[in-house]
Amino acid sequence: MTKPSLPELLHAAVTAVGGTERPGQVAMAEAVAEVIDDGSHLLVQAGTGTGKSLGYLVPALAHGERVVVATATLALQRQLVERDLPRTVDALHPLMRRRPQFAMLKGRSNYLCLHRLHEGAPQEEEEGLFDQFEAAAPTSKLGQDLLRMRDWADETETGDRDDLTPGVSDRAWSQVSVSSRECLGASKCAYGAECFAEAARERAKLADVVVTNHALLAIDAIEGAPVLPQHEVLIVDEAHELVSRVTGVATGELTPGQVNRAVRRAAKLVNEKAADQLQTASEGFERLMELALPGRLEEIPEDLGYALMALRDAARTVITALGSTRDKSVQDEDAVRKQALASVESIHDVAERITNGSEYDVVWYERHDRFGASLRVAPMSVSGLLREKLFTERSVILTSATLKLGGDFNGVGASLGLAPEGIESDDATQWKGLDVGSPFDYGKQGILYVAKHLARPGREGTRSDMLDELTELIEAAGGRTLGLFSSMRAAQSAAEELRERLDMPILLQGEETLGELIKGFAADAKTCLFGTLSLWQGVDVPGPSCQLVIMDKIPFPRPDDPLMSARQKAVDEAGGNGFMAVAATHAALLMAQGAGRLVRRVRGPRGGRRPGPPAGHRALWQLSAGLTARLLVHDGP
Repeated sequence: MTKPSLPELLHAAVTAVGGTERPGQVAMAEAVAEVIDDGSHLLVQAGTGTGKSLGYLVPALAHGERVVVATATLALQRQLVERDLPRTVDALHPLMRRRPQFAMLKGRSNYLCLHRLHEGAPQEEEEGLFDQFEAAAPTSKLGQDLLRMRDWADETETGDRDDLTPGVSDRAWSQVSVSSRECLGASKCAYGAECFAEAARERAKLADVVVTNHALLAIDAIEGAPVLPQHEVLIVDEAHELVSRVTGVATGELTPGQVNRAVRRAAKLVNEKAADQLQTASEGFERLMELALPGRLEEIPEDLGYALMALRDAARTVITALGSTRDKSVQDEDAVRKQALASVESIHDVAERITNGSEYDVVWYERHDRFGASLRVAPMSVSGLLREKLFTERSVILTSATLKLGGDFNGVGASLGLAPEGIESDDATQWKGLDVGSPFDYGKQGILYVAKHLARPGREGTRSDMLDELTELIEAAGGRTLGLFSSMRAAQSAAEELRERLDMPILLQGEETLGELIKGFAADAKTCLFGTLSLWQGVDVPGPSCQLVIMDKIPFPRPDDPLMSARQKAVDEAGGNGFMAVAATHAALLMAQGAGRLVRRVRGPRGGRRPGPPAGHRALWQLSAGLTARLLVHDGP
């Protein structure tokens, strides 16, 4: 039999999902197939509506090698596993004469731990959380969630937190999950044969396509302990988020509360001398953190250096002691010991990293109103890590609606460790960029409105002129507004004020889970939704419910952001333009993502007349320092 052609396969897949084949999708699929064949890399910008999921899935499945697809958001992971992959596999099976298998894989803490569920979390005695499992009629929300999860454990096939509906708080979930460091291991755990996390890993080993997230991809690449199965092709969707997610995984943190928990967990398991040493080091660190002021530490102060060395050395002593002592009086000692060891190892690793120092790390203090001060360390750049760990052993395709800045891919490419396109480099990092456009005609669908009469925004105070104009626009749109704000304070202030002025529902991020907020926003066309960063790229509401998108400021990083300012300074010192390379790039990507919430389809319902813009029109309104943009977008003919 002749092998089916890529156009045939793509046509079958698009038909199966009820879509329409688009030139950009075809161009993307051909480019993906080409780089998989020659072992090179591809950065492909595929605008909203391109159908990029099929643009990379079809050529990857056709090639026959194992593929890992990493995404940034839960919504896309679910779309791939529950909709795109099943339909695509069904459509390609008759042509390919084989049925590729697929699976989803997440970090261990995303799966319910049966040992924790049945034996209880080795919590400190004073916390006493798990006694609520035994209560006849628990009245607290935590107790109710714990009992609900016990019932759910008997029904779920995956144990995946995201399959639990409605969801539970992080505090409740922490009682029934473990990190990879805390896990006893399948061979030592009484529930190892039934473990949900182990089952997910086994399914991934057998799958042709493994869908995971950026964080697990980063752990697999950075920590040197493989958690993903061996794969020949890596596809990174929502790739504009990759650097941020990898930086998050590579960031270490120390807080007094974290250190105190480690002391309590280890004290009952080690000799008195080791416990006292860690306790003394903890007290010294806590005294320093009480005086810590937010900001970057370009040099480690002498007193902090001594405190960190004391923590490092005490943690090392406790780690040694944990490995050599056993206490039969401690119930479920292996689990208690594993949790204690994980806590102390984390303290040791971060203290040692900061103590050793590196010109490639940024160290800073943060202070939170509720949680107090923390000491953090993060890499100045992850480009070297990505170049070495990601691109050397596989073909990598990175795609997003927003990868191209200033006319080329070089800015994003540099953040990933890739030399400028067209510049000779070693074979492992040969790459090309491709922009396949979008089926939307933004030039005809958009009108830009600059409101020069607005006062320049300041850091303090309510912007009454902005709120006045915002009120008029939302009234004209009949609600239907997604408000993207630069800070939670700004979002709260606008929501409180406009709830007084307008007779329509205004939902606010933080008052409910993000999923419930988006569901409520989509269900009622008069409803508005206000929030901050996660809404800029996590909202997909096609149709009449999202007609107006607001950005209150150009989303530049805060001037006092230690990591961003350090990166900006490093570019300046190397002779570049730090503001353009770091701050402007960050703002441009975020603005493009925010604007992308507005236009989610080619055509919409014609509908009847309603107040404000004509039926089928949408508006993007951006408020910045003297700049307001209003974009009217027509969904109809």
